[in-house]
Amino acid sequence: MWHQRLVGLLRLCGSSSPALLQLPGGTRPVLTAATRCHHTVPESLKCAWQLHHDHLELRYANTLMRLDFVWLRDHCRSASCYNAKTNQRSLDTASVDLAIKPKAVRVDENTLFLTWPDGHVTRYGLEWLVKNSYEGQKQQVMHPRILWNAEIYRQAQVPSVDCRRFLETDAGLKEFLQNFLLYGIAFVENVAPTKEDTEIVAERISLIRETIYGRMWYFTSDFSRGDTAYTKLALDRHTDTTYFQEPCGIQVFHCLKHEGTGGRTLLVDGFYAAEQVLQCAPDQFELLTKVPVKHEYVENVGDCHNHMIGIGPVLNVYPWNNELYLIRYNNYDRAVINTVPYDAVHRWYAAHRTLTTELRRPENELWVKLKPGKALFIDNWRVLHGREAFTGYRQLCGCYLTRDDVLNTARLLGLQA
Repeated sequence: MWHQRLVGLLRLCGSSSPALLQLPGGTRPVLTAATRCHHTVPESLKCAWQLHHDHLELRYANTLMRLDFVWLRDHCRSASCYNAKTNQRSLDTASVDLAIKPKAVRVDENTLFLTWPDGHVTRYGLEWLVKNSYEGQKQQVMHPRILWNAEIYRQAQVPSVDCRRFLETDAGLKEFLQNFLLYGIAFVENVAPTKEDTEIVAERISLIRETIYGRMWYFTSDFSRGDTAYTKLALDRHTDTTYFQEPCGIQVFHCLKHEGTGGRTLLVDGFYAAEQVLQCAPDQFELLTKVPVKHEYVENVGDCHNHMIGIGPVLNVYPWNNELYLIRYNNYDRAVINTVPYDAVHRWYAAHRTLTTELRRPENELWVKLKPGKALFIDNWRVLHGREAFTGYRQLCGCYLTRDDVLNTARLLGLQA
């Protein structure tokens, strides 16, 4: 109906003028809120709009946007409303009348103009609106990724980055970060096998996140902490620090020495597995995004006394486009399930089983042998890791990195992150 009314209006106008209707006598008025709909570039219908009582409906670049009037006033980029030097809002949002309506609206080929009751004029580029409207965001991917199983990753032949090039050139750093953002894992080669040199490599991309495990952790199989990782036992696939309210974003591993057998590292793309669940059992995928589950870490070993609790769903998605951004999966540290009502518990277990089945498929398992000199960076919000049992003496060091700083470094190098 909206489109039919618009086409009818165009026919009545009989004009190729891009912005304004013609009135008797050839006058060209400013359109007011009383004008119900209008268009620009009628020969291609590139842009068309219609006013409603509380919002502006705008079609541009194949996107139909519904823009609230308060939103349009709040996001004004004029000098008095927005500080372009600091990229911060100057306008006091609480001062905007919640019943505000534009006094006049005009659209040319590239720009929307709104005049408000106090005479203030707001200008928006149409491309900016497409990019920043809710409807535009729904069509965009926040974080471009390549989902993988073992064969996909091997065929991609993702290169490691040499330590010196990584540390000394922006090109090397950018290549590393691009690989990391796309695949959730990345390697730096020829790192001196010491904790100090590993720390230098880690700090190239981020601040180190100090946790209950310290700043740079260093462990063997001496069970010095109350965690299975400090043993020689096999570890099933999992993400770390699920018992933090915000799990650590990036994990760094560097094997400094291993005199024995076994100990290969297991890597599984959790997002690839979740995508399989979404395709075959969308209701179960949704359930895993809705149900909050507790994870808990209780430690009383030597001088280490900790009790950590983190709460959140197994799968975390952006609500506007359903894009997955975090998987919280650790069967070792999952606490008593007391956040799920009885009529949903069994369905949750079934959904969890479906995801676990995907995570445990042999074709999804990438096994790598960590050796001295090869540092591994893991996106702990995406890629699960594990370990096969080992013999002999094995030394590992590593740390957690603050996710915000890694993404900040990537954006400053021109990457989408």
